[in-house]
Amino acid sequence: MVEAFAVASGKGGTGKTTSTLALGMALADEHDVTVVDADTGMANLLFHAGLDDATVTLHDMLVAGTATDVAEATYDRFGLSVVPCGTSLAGFEAAEPGRLRSVVAELAGDTDVLLLDSPAALGSKSAVLPIVLADRSVIVVEPTIPALSDGLKVQEYARSYGTNTAGVLLNKVRDSAANVAERAGRHFGGPVLAGIPDSDVVRAARRAGEPLLAHAPGSEAATRYREAAARLDVRDGDGDAVAARFESAVIPDTP
Repeated sequence: MVEAFAVASGKGGTGKTTSTLALGMALADEHDVTVVDADTGMANLLFHAGLDDATVTLHDMLVAGTATDVAEATYDRFGLSVVPCGTSLAGFEAAEPGRLRSVVAELAGDTDVLLLDSPAALGSKSAVLPIVLADRSVIVVEPTIPALSDGLKVQEYARSYGTNTAGVLLNKVRDSAANVAERAGRHFGGPVLAGIPDSDVVRAARRAGEPLLAHAPGSEAATRYREAAARLDVRDGDGDAVAARFESAVIPDTP
């Protein structure tokens, strides 16, 4: 079985990468999980996972003539298989986004859950790729009306390519956000998986270069992420069929 989720948002700074790793660690209690930093332009998952010294990254898989075996860019961390992306401008400019199809197709043959940490905007081919290729999306939004609006745009785009919503994560929630959570439940195509409280411990984990569930496993935020993972119904899928779909996918040139 394998299912690919794009963890997406309509703007930067929503906590998408923190959420990707937290969901991944929580799901890893029952599944083999692979996390891919598919944000080739603004990658930062490697800093969150303590992989800032990684010598081979996704960028190396996406550059013609330099690609190596995908296994060389896959690191075992915190019970997960993690494929980080490099942060250099040169690597981003040289990368061919369409090559992500082959990388993910290969990874799909050896995991239960693929989490694609996706770019926060829809302005380029590399940004829309993970959303188009995924089975379903998890939308990460802050509990404000503008953020919900941006998230709904991402959902609408994803649905236009057949990618439905697995659920919504409300992040950086304060007490005053209850009415926003209610609106999210009405307007998004999937359930509200959890409300993650705005917390200093999340920022401390990021500074430490550790996923939240490794840095503060007993924190309220970590508990909420585990609840979100429990509500995320991972579906059985045929790994070969998923790989074939990725390999043959036609990616739009523009959003």
